[in-house]
Amino acid sequence: MDYKMAGKVALVTGGSAGIGRATALAFAQSGASVLVSDVNEAGGEAVAAEIRDMGGKAVFFRADVGNSDDVKAMVAAAKEHFGGLNYAFNNAGINALGQDEYEEDVWERCMNINLSSVMRCMREESELIMQSGGGAIVNTSSINGVVGNPNQPAYTASKHGVIGLTRHAALRWAQSGIRVNAICPGVIETAMTAAVAENAEFRAVIEGMTPMGRMGQPDEIASAVLWLCSDGASFVTGHAMVIDGGATAI
Repeated sequence: MDYKMAGKVALVTGGSAGIGRATALAFAQSGASVLVSDVNEAGGEAVAAEIRDMGGKAVFFRADVGNSDDVKAMVAAAKEHFGGLNYAFNNAGINALGQDEYEEDVWERCMNINLSSVMRCMREESELIMQSGGGAIVNTSSINGVVGNPNQPAYTASKHGVIGLTRHAALRWAQSGIRVNAICPGVIETAMTAAVAENAEFRAVIEGMTPMGRMGQPDEIASAVLWLCSDGASFVTGHAMVIDGGATAI
């Protein structure tokens, strides 16, 4: 689908792989210049090079979204390289599978990267988006942001928080030319879920819990992000879009 984003600038955090990579490529294919950001330098540089190889415009900027100075520098880089910012996809995140999420260091890291980083990013991005004539922000939550999970207290709380923060920001900037929405993916086949995807027993459980009978693909999430950023979603703000193959409809 052609979203006609030529002349626009997009920023993607967590852009080195999975959903972030797919979305960075989708922005570029729609004509936007893309700033790819991640802590994974090799992966991020590879995605930027992939975009340039297909004729698009992209640069990689290493930033730890858990650090305010890095976030400020990341947004400044979008202005330096491309002159402004129209779309931001705040996608960087972690899980703490196999760890005790009630341990304070695990809890604090999960909250910092999954939730506080979204605040930091939006705080900086919003100023540049307004200077650039307006646009849209999409934040990555999860189906664990709309339902409970008995095994992941920190992750679940952080993803619920992303939705609350998204709704606040949507109201704050509703008349300032910035739409803010969240996506809530189900289990998507990425490096982060490789342990599930590669274990036949675990995979069967996940697929059995999903009415469509399969895991999602990164491109399917990227399509939703681009639509939320596009003019086709011009009256959509404050929305948490669930993309889960029907898992939360049960």
